[in-house]
Amino acid sequence: MKKKVSLKDIAREAGVSAALVSYVLTNKAEKARVGKDIAKKIRQIARKLNYQPNHIARSLKSGRSYTIGLVVADISNPFFGNIARTIEDEAKRNNYTVIFGSSDENAEKSWSLINVLLNRQVDGLIITPTEGSEQQVKQLKAMNVPFVLIDRYFPAIPSNHVIINNFESAYQAVQHLIQKGRTRVGMIAYKTSLDHINERKRGYREALRDHDLLGKNNRLKEARYSHLKTDVHAAIDQLCTGRKPADALFFATNSLAIEGLKYINELGIRVPEELAIVSFDEGEAFDLFYSPVTFVRQPILDMGREAVRVLLEQMGDTKKDTAQISIDAELVIRRSCGS
Repeated sequence: MKKKVSLKDIAREAGVSAALVSYVLTNKAEKARVGKDIAKKIRQIARKLNYQPNHIARSLKSGRSYTIGLVVADISNPFFGNIARTIEDEAKRNNYTVIFGSSDENAEKSWSLINVLLNRQVDGLIITPTEGSEQQVKQLKAMNVPFVLIDRYFPAIPSNHVIINNFESAYQAVQHLIQKGRTRVGMIAYKTSLDHINERKRGYREALRDHDLLGKNNRLKEARYSHLKTDVHAAIDQLCTGRKPADALFFATNSLAIEGLKYINELGIRVPEELAIVSFDEGEAFDLFYSPVTFVRQPILDMGREAVRVLLEQMGDTKKDTAQISIDAELVIRRSCGS
């Protein structure tokens, strides 16, 4: 059997110490003040010799697996796909590998994934919690497992979390529609107890109230995650018909917006002439729609980086105070609301 290449083999060929090689190959060259040319030479030699790091030995020595578990709500949704990619890139920069799974908005599946990851000896977890998963968060706290919640959290349970200001972002989106002259603004959101969606609903209501447009007519409609298409179609039928149809729609997520846009197109409703549209989250389909969609852009890069940073700090000191981070989002204005 061919002998496995060691740090000493690389050091011998590079004419440096094994410690120096270790600094470079564990991405600590800058901290150790290793010159860029020698670092480049070491990496080239490592590739040439087909060096493979011994993760088992490293784990035994440090007591860590150098892996992070990630549970997202729906990996098919571009928002969560991009979150996963950002976390993976940031973890790699810190010499960690990410193992991830998708809960599909199912609390039972979420807990099953968490247990699989814990059995894999991950050092910590980043989780997008599902509806009804409060007990899971409490259990992880009781077990002293380092974890960070991302995108969503439970206000009644103190925990590390990285979210955006959902209320303010929704308020600004609806206010923009009102400033464009829209007075019958409807909203379609998921039917859920999760705080991030409820904060978006609150932002919608407050924007209408502050402009004396809340009125008696209920233009806030809800869709079930498991009946997305049927419920979105029914909501649009209710909102866009009758004597005073909605002249604007605010979708609480990109998945709701995409389903809604397809149906609005089928009905022949002209955007933005008859109906202005704003969505939370972005989606590639928004660029393909004949009237590019105004949307709330979530700072995915910042969210992913902050989640990894907070988790690494928590893993280094489990007694560290909980980090509760809220990041501002950006309203990207395009043609669908008349701009």
